[in-house]
Amino acid sequence: MDSVDELVALVGEPNERAATKGRPALLDVDRAWLAASPFCVVATADAEGRCDASPKGDPAGSLVHVLDDHTIALAERPGNRRVDGYRNVLENPHVGLNFFIPGRGDTLRINGRARLVGDAPFFDAMVVKGHRPLLALVVEIEDLFFHCAKAFLRSGLWKPETWDPEAHVPRRAVIASQVEPAGMSIAQLDDYYDESNYERGLY
Repeated sequence: MDSVDELVALVGEPNERAATKGRPALLDVDRAWLAASPFCVVATADAEGRCDASPKGDPAGSLVHVLDDHTIALAERPGNRRVDGYRNVLENPHVGLNFFIPGRGDTLRINGRARLVGDAPFFDAMVVKGHRPLLALVVEIEDLFFHCAKAFLRSGLWKPETWDPEAHVPRRAVIASQVEPAGMSIAQLDDYYDESNYERGLY
């Protein structure tokens, strides 16, 4: 498939409500959603179009700081220091974000232009467990809208009876030993990824 015309011929045109649901500023319902969301995915691309989609998580109420109706900020917490998405933002500011509320099938999508901020007074409002963020991703909103629940209904993602996280793939320590060689034994990796130990480095 090589053209938009071919694509539209295959999938059809959106109805008017779907086609026009985007808006450039936050409403009260959007603010409420962001306050209730503990998790989002941030999509970026570098100057040549190579993409990255990075998960971000914090307690609900701490993931997003709303600066105004057109601007939000996400805190960066300690991680593996690859910062793939942030490297992309330095080359290409366009970002897409999808905010989730556990158990809800609909999501809130925000598209806009991002910049990195090393410190600002609003960082004081983004403290979690006594730690200020390392930096923040500030997003100027260009378009936002709610996305329907069909993907979650198809996948059964929020249905606990479908959960069996180790049924078909090995545990994290085994995966790390196979694809991220670091000279550690399985026992050492099990200890490293043990939830009680891993959580000590979250903030």
